[in-house]
Amino acid sequence: MTASPDRAMIDAFKELVSHQFEAALCTLSICIDKCPDAAWNAPVANYKFCQVAFHTVFYADYYLGTNDPTFREQPFHREHADFFRDYEEFIDRPPVLLYDRPTMQKYVEHCRQKAAQSLPAETPESLAAPCGFPRKSFSRAELHVYSIRHIQHHAAQLSLRLRLDHKIDIPWVRTGWDDRKY
Repeated sequence: MTASPDRAMIDAFKELVSHQFEAALCTLSICIDKCPDAAWNAPVANYKFCQVAFHTVFYADYYLGTNDPTFREQPFHREHADFFRDYEEFIDRPPVLLYDRPTMQKYVEHCRQKAAQSLPAETPESLAAPCGFPRKSFSRAELHVYSIRHIQHHAAQLSLRLRLDHKIDIPWVRTGWDDRKY
């Protein structure tokens, strides 16, 4: 039995979004890996490098979920409560906390696993429904594309800083997760 055209389109959408989500997270992960120790807490525009990385992964994690009440209760968050501390991303002030690289990489992996679980679970109805987040007036499908764009935007900022300040090139990850060590 073959899938209906609508089902095939939804499956194709979920697959391409999954691949591009992984590619964006991989690019960010490479930036985190390649950042020299001296640059980890150095400025990138108005934030420090580690704060940009945290902000990016934090919102990827947040938007892969379905609502705020369950967000803080995730096992990863409970196991790393000292990493999240006061959830300053939800506070209307510039970030002040700093984040360590090993936990950042674990957090990227957490989001990668969360994406691998949540994206295939989407249905035509859930993708077409409102995303369910305050200040976002678009569908869940568009939220996923928005989130990928957000990750890539900040990965580009970090990549540019690494290139300009340290002559470090970050490769273009076309699709999926790339396990090569650059």
